[in-house]
Amino acid sequence: MAHRVCPWWLGYFLACRLRRIVQDPIKILGPFVQRGMTVLEPGSGMGFFTLDLARLVGSEGRVIAVDVQPRMLNGLRRRAVKAGLLDRISLKQAQVDRMGVDELEGAIDFVLAFAVVHELPDPKAFFAESCRLLKTGSRLLFVEPRGHVRQNDFIVTLKMAENIGYRIESRPSIPRSRSAVLVKTNR
Repeated sequence: MAHRVCPWWLGYFLACRLRRIVQDPIKILGPFVQRGMTVLEPGSGMGFFTLDLARLVGSEGRVIAVDVQPRMLNGLRRRAVKAGLLDRISLKQAQVDRMGVDELEGAIDFVLAFAVVHELPDPKAFFAESCRLLKTGSRLLFVEPRGHVRQNDFIVTLKMAENIGYRIESRPSIPRSRSAVLVKTNR
């Protein structure tokens, strides 16, 4: 799979309210995210999922939104301020090859990797880093768009994640996507 980062200006379209008709963040995330959790969202863009993650974790929780593009993070900041949720969200600019949140090692309850892994130069490094950040037994929701990622490539990426220390718990149905819930194992 070739990697190519989504242009910043497309973030406006990806955060559009009409998208909720097809991919409702609360329906997708509700089964996995609870009040008080610490959630990591790599590739947050302008926050289509971020704001609902912040609502789900409540005032006791935290969402760490990570993106490589400052313009995406600035757009997310504006949307979070307008929604009154910025106090629950930490914005972090990632490097191209790593998220750069090592201080959170073993502290993350849930990772949302939605339409981001195919954009990374090294998916194996991403899964290794996210595995270090997650608490044992915690979940990573791995979702890729059908239009960008072929089934065989998705399966290869799942095998890579399993070799790093995840097991596949389920394969939820998310419109227009290939998806898997991965659980960090003890190894």
